Amino acid sequence: MTDSLHSPVILDIAGTALTADDRRRLAHPLTGGMILFARHFESRAQLTALCAEAKSIRPDLLIAVDQEGGRVQRFRTDGFTALPAMRTLGELWMEDAMRAVQAATATGLVLALELRACGVDMSFAPVLDLDHQDEGRQSVSPVIGSRSFHRDPRVVSLLAQSLMQGFALAGMGSCGKHFPGHGAVSVDSHVGVPVDTRSLKAILAEDVRPFEWLSLSLSAVMPAHVIYRKVDGRPAGFSRRWLQDILRDRLGFAGAVFSDDLGMAAARVIEGRPVGYTEAALAALGAGCDLVLLCNQSLEQGGRAIDELLDGLSQAQSSGAWAPAIDSEARRAALVPQSAPLTWDELMLAPRYLEALARLP
Repeated sequence: MTDSLHSPVILDIAGTALTADDRRRLAHPLTGGMILFARHFESRAQLTALCAEAKSIRPDLLIAVDQEGGRVQRFRTDGFTALPAMRTLGELWMEDAMRAVQAATATGLVLALELRACGVDMSFAPVLDLDHQDEGRQSVSPVIGSRSFHRDPRVVSLLAQSLMQGFALAGMGSCGKHFPGHGAVSVDSHVGVPVDTRSLKAILAEDVRPFEWLSLSLSAVMPAHVIYRKVDGRPAGFSRRWLQDILRDRLGFAGAVFSDDLGMAAARVIEGRPVGYTEAALAALGAGCDLVLLCNQSLEQGGRAIDELLDGLSQAQSSGAWAPAIDSEARRAALVPQSAPLTWDELMLAPRYLEALARLP
């Protein structure tokens, strides 16, 4: 286990095998997790070895990936099943609701079992954003689009619950995103700063509903880098109003809260002022995030941004500007699976896995 009271940083690595810098950063007491992308995958054997080496450095490390299905699926070759976009499940719902529920559970089970067989602990899923559409029936938010189950929060909630049941059967947690909802804004928060001008009442009545109804089931939540102007001038991931008053107090959510990637454009500006990675991380942690992600920075300038964040948080801790949170560390640790996974060879013979494959849409 780590010696730190709180290891909030989730970082990425440079390539398909650990470098000396990667090992040093993973061993840092403030590092709590590693996020993987498509560039980290060459084969199942390589991925399994990579995860095992990372765990040898930090046995309690949380290894995560965005493996949603559809266009957001980082691993899709060398045996990994091509998973449907969540919209496919929503469309199936309109034809046969119970078949869609079963297919969602099968999708979650296949997704989670395959990841766990290679040493990956969790996927940042399900997407709970509503698929708001314009008059031409096009998604208002192209970055969400087919990643959303449906426009109706009831359908989103029931299909997400079914997907999460599949995760749970494989011993994997879940992460609902992007609280309180990214589907009603057209700007992509990766490259701009989206602003949602709706009232709190309107957002609570629709977009927040899946997070409310699933608050007991979700292991974690990831807030959106979206400014909901009539609620707070800060993006939700930097807003105590959203994370404490609404998510924790009003909805009663007790799981972990991840920031979205602090390298995204919408996370680099707070109240109109540009901020560095450390200031953004401190703002997220201060607002109520338990964990902060910094993605795709290991290749830029030798990963200087990651070192800047780790050093900056260390200095903030030393100076008293940031205090580790024992409760946050407990929520992080709870996301690391406690059961042993099936190996890939065992998985290929597992009746439940084979049945789930047959029930994919």
